[in-house]
Formats: sequence, C-alpha cells, structure tokens
Amino acid sequence: MRLPDFAAVRKLFNRFLNLFAKDKYLAYKVSMFYKDFSEFEKLNTDGRFLLDKKDIYPCLDDNTGTTNFDAHYTYHPAWAARIVKEINPELHVDISSTLHFCSILSAFVKTAFYDYRPASLKLDNLESRHADLVQLPFANDSINSLSCMHTIEHVGLGRYGDPLDPGGDLKAFAELKRVCGVKGNLLIVVPVGVKKLQFNTHRIYDPYDIVKYMAGFELKKFALVDDKGDFDDHSDLAIAAAQQYGCGCFWFVKI
Repeated sequence: MRLPDFAAVRKLFNRFLNLFAKDKYLAYKVSMFYKDFSEFEKLNTDGRFLLDKKDIYPCLDDNTGTTNFDAHYTYHPAWAARIVKEINPELHVDISSTLHFCSILSAFVKTAFYDYRPASLKLDNLESRHADLVQLPFANDSINSLSCMHTIEHVGLGRYGDPLDPGGDLKAFAELKRVCGVKGNLLIVVPVGVKKLQFNTHRIYDPYDIVKYMAGFELKKFALVDDKGDFDDHSDLAIAAAQQYGCGCFWFVKI
C-alpha cells in the first residue's frame, strides 16, 4: 500500500495555518482537521481506501451540535407543500420557485414548473418549461392552484438575465393575479421587513404592501420565518414588518 507523503501534508497544513494566522477560529479549525487527518491515517490500515494528500477535501464548519440549515428555503417549501396537500388540486402550477419544491411536490401532485431559465428536470408527473413572469403564457382565470415563491423580489433587477425594469415585480404580481382562477389559490413568498432594495440581489417588502398589491384577493393565511430563523405558521403582518430580512409566506384566494 502506498502511504501518503506525511511531510508534504504537514507542509500543506502549515501553509494553511500561516495564511489564516489572524483568524483564530479558522486556524483552530484547520489545526483540528490536521489532527483528525493524522489520527485517521493511523487508523486507516485495512487498505480499502488510499489516503492521498492530493484528494483531501477539507470541510471545516460541519462539526456542530445541531444541523444548520437555510431557514427561508427549508421552511417555505414545507409550508407550501402542506397547503397544496390541503387544496389537493388535479394540477399545481409553480412559477420559478426552488426546484426542491416542484420536484418533491410532483411525487404526489401533477406539477407544471415554469422558469425564465427552464430547468432540465426529468421526473414523472412533472413538466418543466420556459415562462416570463411578466408575460405568462396562460389564459385569464385559468389556474386554480398556483405558486411563485422567493422569486418576485428579483424580477426586473437583471440578476437572472431578465430585462432591467424597476416595476418588473409589479408586472409579475399583475400577471399572477390575472391567470389565477376565481376562488383559485395563489401562494406567494417574498422577503419581508423594513422596505429596502438591495440591487441586484432582491427587494425586501413591507408585508402590508403585498396585501395592497393583491387587491381582489383574500389573504387566507400568513406565515413568517423571522430574523432569528424561527417559523410561525400563523403570524402577524405587524411582526413581519419589523423584520430586517424575514420570509413572508402568503396564501391568497381570488375573490
């Protein structure tokens, strides 16, 4: 069995330590990685896997007491999936939400996914096609179960190759309202809190503005992921308005 060049490994990690000497936390993590590498090298005697210095792939931030996760992108698809299950539609149409949502949802509901940059998803019960959110290819009042989550805040900022348009998000709201069927369900998720534009990443909305933009719809339910990452399935718009970067989850029904 070819053993790794221990001196070369030591030299590599000394280089890491010197590079990050001013960052005590990172230096500690690197030193712990080096310690684990040395210990694993002593234990790795059965020859099943070669421990080669060229193949090291340090992951320094995963040794935590609990599993870290992105609260926005973990909670809001879970929230929406539960609502779609409650609605139980024959077809659900999603516009540009996270691919994790449509791909999992299609396991139990026929799903059509549309995006400005279509995804090459190939799963049964799932369609994936192109659509421009400011000019949707659907007839008026034609969709009874519809979602657009963590998407509208980007429209018109050019981040995803779309045309620059300060009012692009308002056009997107108008299109979603147009194509949603009477008594149909529309799930919208956007960042909420103190109103702010952070070009070209996203907009953060006052949640009361979202309700105003959605005139002609009833707000059936509102959920919030707050600045601490806590999820409240029955939250209040006033609490949402006080956040810096909350995740507002709106379930609207067309009147």
